[in-house]
Amino acid sequence: MINGSIVAIVTPMHKDGSVDYASLKNLVEFHINSGTDSIVAAGTTGESATLPHAEHVEVVAQIVKMVDGRIPVIAGNGANATAAAVSLTKALAEVGVDAMLGVTPYYNKPTQKGLIAHYKAVAEATDIPQILYNVPGRTGVDLLPETVAELSKVSNIIGVKEATGDLSRVPVLRQLCGAEFQLYSGDDASAREFLLLGGNGVISVANNIVPRQFKQMCDAAMAGDEQAAIQAEASIVPLYSDLFCEANPIPVKWAVHQMGLIENGTLRLPLTELSEEFHGQLTQAMKNAQIEVK
Repeated sequence: MINGSIVAIVTPMHKDGSVDYASLKNLVEFHINSGTDSIVAAGTTGESATLPHAEHVEVVAQIVKMVDGRIPVIAGNGANATAAAVSLTKALAEVGVDAMLGVTPYYNKPTQKGLIAHYKAVAEATDIPQILYNVPGRTGVDLLPETVAELSKVSNIIGVKEATGDLSRVPVLRQLCGAEFQLYSGDDASAREFLLLGGNGVISVANNIVPRQFKQMCDAAMAGDEQAAIQAEASIVPLYSDLFCEANPIPVKWAVHQMGLIENGTLRLPLTELSEEFHGQLTQAMKNAQIEVK
């Protein structure tokens, strides 16, 4: 099972917009050395929406090679067209990933019936474990617990990343989907409570810059030690909001650059680098979290 502290890793880029694989290797080693349990490659935080199909697969393939079996790699395989998601899934199945994470089709606003048909088609394209991804604030569609329960009957659909921040869904999903179905938080601010309620892990943005503290929090919360979990994340809680002062991954990519882990904070249009007005507050939050800023 894939559980614990999972980083939704950024995709470093050179000033010309090409992928910076040297910096990406630095990040992979940083996370493995920091105790991160798993990596999500080419997800939302990895700017999947601006990676063409072939490049998307190559980024994932390179991360798999860099990780070299030391921790699991989860590949983003979502698309707003089912045929595109199936094609991407088949290509990713060839590069050695341990699981895939498929966001609900965005912009189209499919019905729950459409979501079921979409995810079943993707799951049938491979035998690699599939994780559903619900983030209605970005996609415009909510994957309801009853729909997740129906999809949990598919043998290789193993879990869901729930990014609504609605903690009332955790016990409902657990009851509907059973003890073996994996529940992942996709909301850093409510992740500790999510885990204490029985969640299996967190796919995190903040983990990009505070992996050790985040790992400590996850381990404590999953062990049911609420006080230790609170203590572990005390200094990093302000980051949960400051890393969303502009659309993710704008702030976190800037922060990773400030730590000297990547060459620069370049993003692909339509995303632009963090506005100067937010530099001060994010820098202070990083310092408060004992992060060394260059």
